Amino acid sequence: QVQLVESGGGSVQAGGSLRLSCAASGRAFSYYTMGWFRQAPGKEREFVAGIIGSGGDRYYADSVKGRISISRDNAKKTVDLQMNSLKPEDTAVYYCAAGRPGASTLYEYDYWGQGTQVTVSS
Repeated sequence: QVQLVESGGGSVQAGGSLRLSCAASGRAFSYYTMGWFRQAPGKEREFVAGIIGSGGDRYYADSVKGRISISRDNAKKTVDLQMNSLKPEDTAVYYCAAGRPGASTLYEYDYWGQGTQVTVSS
């Protein structure tokens, strides 16, 4: 199994930046597609960004393209989410997740972190 722990959340003003980190345990980290999701109060959890095991391909939700980047370090077993030009609508609990190779939906991600709160004020 994979255990995931997010960190780096906090409160920032609109236009600011945050870098979220996800530390993973487990033997086969590089096997997993990794993703970041977020969930705001009263809303469904939504996909933010994904990265395949090798780190070669990255995918982003249209709402965050150009402002957010995902990266991974398989040697350190970490996945980061760099968030710039943050907007109040980015406020949510952000979750790190590990999925089967080629995971593209919530249901294809098998392991989840506990989440970290990101609050963006105007």
